[in-house]
Amino acid sequence: MTATDNIRQPLVSFIVTCYNLPTDMLCECIDSILKLNLQSAEREIIVVDDGSDQSPMNDLLKYGDDIIYVRQKNGGVSVARNTAMDMAKGQFIQIVDGDDCLLTVPYEQCLDIIRKNGDADVVMFDFTHQNSQGSNTPVTLRKKSGPDLLRTENIQGAACCCLFRQAVRGHLAFTPGIAYGEDEEFTPQLLIRAETVYVTDAKAYFYRERETSAVHQKDESSIQKRLSDTKEVILHLNQLADTRPQSDKVALQRRVAQLTMDYIYNTILLTRSEEKLNETLEDLRKDGLFPLPNHPYSTKYTWFRRLSNNTLGRKMLLRALPLMKKER
Repeated sequence: MTATDNIRQPLVSFIVTCYNLPTDMLCECIDSILKLNLQSAEREIIVVDDGSDQSPMNDLLKYGDDIIYVRQKNGGVSVARNTAMDMAKGQFIQIVDGDDCLLTVPYEQCLDIIRKNGDADVVMFDFTHQNSQGSNTPVTLRKKSGPDLLRTENIQGAACCCLFRQAVRGHLAFTPGIAYGEDEEFTPQLLIRAETVYVTDAKAYFYRERETSAVHQKDESSIQKRLSDTKEVILHLNQLADTRPQSDKVALQRRVAQLTMDYIYNTILLTRSEEKLNETLEDLRKDGLFPLPNHPYSTKYTWFRRLSNNTLGRKMLLRALPLMKKER
């Protein structure tokens, strides 16, 4: 690559996906990107409209050359993100759901990390439900390899909370058809490829909770889709672990165990059915995923593993979990 080519390459490609969103939310998302301390040549904003009933194009004309707008046939968020990632020219990629926003002050601290550290493959940050710009308080910063992070910690799986190098992603893509858990499949595979990950406590992403979002749908078909998608993700990561070197395998197995625990938890919470829980555990047993591995991943994991592994404990979970607020 010549020096001239490097100047033309944006620092970050921002991938914004939307489907039937109020245009004011989508514009707020785009505006949050434009507020960042980036020259126009340093950023690329790709907006993928995943077949909305009505195109928001007229409301986006005001942005002119600041955005690239793509409208495609509805294929789901995974397909929309893949379309944009394949188009992206930036050194780094940032995924933003069209109803969410980047928070200026903490996100610029993440940008500073990739500017100052040429070895950065991924910068991980946190989300918040508060749409405030935050303060200039210095963020805590830890540097680890991706596999080591997966081996030793319970990660934040949201892909939107990762600023990642395009070259590290390679040909990794989101799986079409996965409507729930697409991030949980993508992020561990991204991290296993990353030599250097900077983990911060910056609350740089505003996640807007909406009653119409997929995770809030409580009808039976949505619940079954959520559980079946989660199971598919777990099985895929488990199969992938068997193909990796031992250190990577251990890292992915920890994530598989964590996701399996969450899957059992959600089976209880969403169905509240002892029969469904027992069916789920029997299926997991056939796949070698239950009982949960006896590792001290966390206090919560240890207690959940013990309770889920006997009849009395499962009855206690069925009674208690619906009454509790799930941790983030």
